[in-house]
Amino acid sequence: MSKLDRYLLRDFVQSFLATLIVLLVVSVGGVLVDILGNIADGRLPARLLFSQLGLQFIVYMPLILPLALMLGLLLATARLYRDSEMAVLTAIGVGPKRLLRPVLMIVLPVVGLIGLCSLWLGPWADRTGEQMIEDANRSLVMAGLEAGKFTPLPNGGVVYLSSVSPSGTQLGRVFLQREREGQIEVMSAERGRMHFEGDRQRYLELESGHQIEGPSGGGLDYKLMTFAGNDVALPDGAVTRDKNDPELLPTGQLFGDPRPEAQAQLHSRITPPLIALAFALMTLPLARSSPRQQRYGRMMLAFLAYLVGMNLMFIGTGWIADGKVPGSLGLWWLSLPLLGLALWMYFRDGRLSRPRRTA
Repeated sequence: MSKLDRYLLRDFVQSFLATLIVLLVVSVGGVLVDILGNIADGRLPARLLFSQLGLQFIVYMPLILPLALMLGLLLATARLYRDSEMAVLTAIGVGPKRLLRPVLMIVLPVVGLIGLCSLWLGPWADRTGEQMIEDANRSLVMAGLEAGKFTPLPNGGVVYLSSVSPSGTQLGRVFLQREREGQIEVMSAERGRMHFEGDRQRYLELESGHQIEGPSGGGLDYKLMTFAGNDVALPDGAVTRDKNDPELLPTGQLFGDPRPEAQAQLHSRITPPLIALAFALMTLPLARSSPRQQRYGRMMLAFLAYLVGMNLMFIGTGWIADGKVPGSLGLWWLSLPLLGLALWMYFRDGRLSRPRRTA
């Protein structure tokens, strides 16, 4: 590798990594708000916060990496024009086509990573996250109810368990206190277990215990009851998707699935690396600027082009799922013309126009 290639590659990599870090920091807010909302409602255990956050980032990587690659290359190439380094390179015979080698040295590995995340890692992370949520909904241990510890309930109150079975469903000697509708309730039971109704409704089924109920604001109107069985509702678990959902299926199973939703999901996984390659090839012609031109005048144009391309991908995916576009056509009508446009712009970049003839 020549010194010029090493210099340009180092500049491209540094700019790409800096842009990627900024985009990840910006994206973490939206993902974190959704997860914290489920935790606050009691639908998701707090101990799954970081695991769900990491898995969701893997799912969104096919959307973040193309933007980071495009903006990183644009910033690095625009700096070459701003500092007149591109003029020096042109003076020694290094044109835009000579820059294809260092550009591809970073573009091809990143496009491969995008394809890996889109075709394999993303669906795997989605399936793993759904399985972790389903296991948490059906386990007292994952729901945060630990033996020998007072645990606050998301809907108000506190619960204490003396022991929990290894499976996380059976418990012994339960103490529970909660307040609702101006009444305070205190319950104790010899044993209990987790009880389910449907996929999301969870109950603590208490056996052989006592319950004291009275006004929380003061007074002596208290009632003491003895029960053989009593069900206490826990917050509903998080919504889980069907295991046959195309978004959760491995990519290999989507090829033989005739459902329109499966074909839409398949093309939505194939398209991101192709779009990333097209936008990466557009960066060199889009970053070209004259000495008196704005330094980053075309940056917004490139960002708008990315937004339009991604929106068309989402709209096209919906058309395939609704049966408006046949699965054989897929999203090729978007990715192939975009690749052709990128190649045309790249090979036309730096070419002098034919002078006009004047009388």
